[in-house]
Amino acid sequence: MKRKQMIILFLIAVTITGIFLPRIIMVSRAGKITYTVDSVPPARAAVVFGAGLTASGGPTTVLKDRVATAVRLYQSGKIEKILMSGDNRYINYNEPGAMKAYALELGMPQEDIVLDYAGRRTYDTCYRAGAIFGLNEVILVTQEFHLARALYTCNALGLQAVGVAPDQRAFRDEKFWKLREVFASLIAMIQIHITHPEPVLGDQEPIFPLE
Repeated sequence: MKRKQMIILFLIAVTITGIFLPRIIMVSRAGKITYTVDSVPPARAAVVFGAGLTASGGPTTVLKDRVATAVRLYQSGKIEKILMSGDNRYINYNEPGAMKAYALELGMPQEDIVLDYAGRRTYDTCYRAGAIFGLNEVILVTQEFHLARALYTCNALGLQAVGVAPDQRAFRDEKFWKLREVFASLIAMIQIHITHPEPVLGDQEPIFPLE
């Protein structure tokens, strides 16, 4: 094989490794701190990540599963409050509001729901959970395909986080979302360790009063 071909193959191998390695790291670490609703260690709060809305403005099936799982954590005494974080950049797009409405339907008390309207991406949600809402120990609730990245991000940003994935069921475009996570994991690594983007911030709103 000619030297030029060897160099090309080497560069291809390095590129592929660079793309997939962040995902491999995140998944391997997540396995050690992922639990079921019954087995997860108690924490004062759970964080639910946004997952899009339907055309009518309601939560998608994926988002409903996340909210329902968080409510189960609350009802089983594992947590005291739920932080629902999502996108609300536009007046007709309100992920946190849709999450809250569904949680109330499931019997969640309104006073134990806290909304974060600036959780535009996983990085922002993790950052704001600590910087704005004063949390330092949380249970993250999101599907397995997203949980590894969420856990890595929150822990890297100073939150002591463990995770619970909703009961797994098939949903539309599942293969697409799993593939997307490969590239999203690479971007997350860059954000966490290199670029350090600052999300929307503001006044602190501690979920639990300072003692």
